[in-house]
Amino acid sequence: MSAQLVVIPTGRSHSNHAEVARSIGVDIIAGRYPEGTKLPGDAELTRIFGVSRPVLRESVKTLVAKGLLSTKARVGTVVRERGAWNMFDVDVLAWHLDAGIDKLFLRDLAEIRLAVEPRAAALAAERRTAADIEHLRASIAMMRREESDSGAFADGDLSLHIGVANASGNPFMRSIGGVIEAALRASFLLSAPIAERERDIVILSHEQIVDAIEDRDGEAASAAMTHVIFNGLRRHGAIG
Repeated sequence: MSAQLVVIPTGRSHSNHAEVARSIGVDIIAGRYPEGTKLPGDAELTRIFGVSRPVLRESVKTLVAKGLLSTKARVGTVVRERGAWNMFDVDVLAWHLDAGIDKLFLRDLAEIRLAVEPRAAALAAERRTAADIEHLRASIAMMRREESDSGAFADGDLSLHIGVANASGNPFMRSIGGVIEAALRASFLLSAPIAERERDIVILSHEQIVDAIEDRDGEAASAAMTHVIFNGLRRHGAIG
């Protein structure tokens, strides 16, 4: 990563209250409303966003449900500590991409991946079907076909990792993969292997995951997945 913060816009919301929630959520995540800060009053916020009080209150309710805000009588609406945020909420993850992701975010994402994906690969080696292998091989073919710094290359990478989660046969692992899909794709875009040698290494290391799964070698599949995640962290510059 050449910059400390990289913004990856995820698109606007479709309703007034959702768009207000997104805007406030992005401001919280970006630090414009730091932890412990009291938000402006209803009158000021309705003026800023040009919405009615009911719309604003619905937006605040959304942010409270996602762990970003708390509301108390005679105190007001306050930004909660980062540890209270629901990081597995699809909107909260999308707002991180809108606010700009840094090395800390990428490291945190890699840590949860390390807790889940190697085990998913091992389970996939036990439970995979012929259709799973076909999907994983198609994902590798897509990576080979596309330019390394393209969205299509990242899509191929993402397709492989989601395919491994699906092949694990574990619904929790499938769900985690689906929830963090946008963050994974952003991570793959940011760690694109530009140099030809690096590209070859990335594709080969992903092929090793698929080979081990096809061979029903759970230990090798787990080790290959771990290697891929650490290699991505290195390209992000999050580790030496």
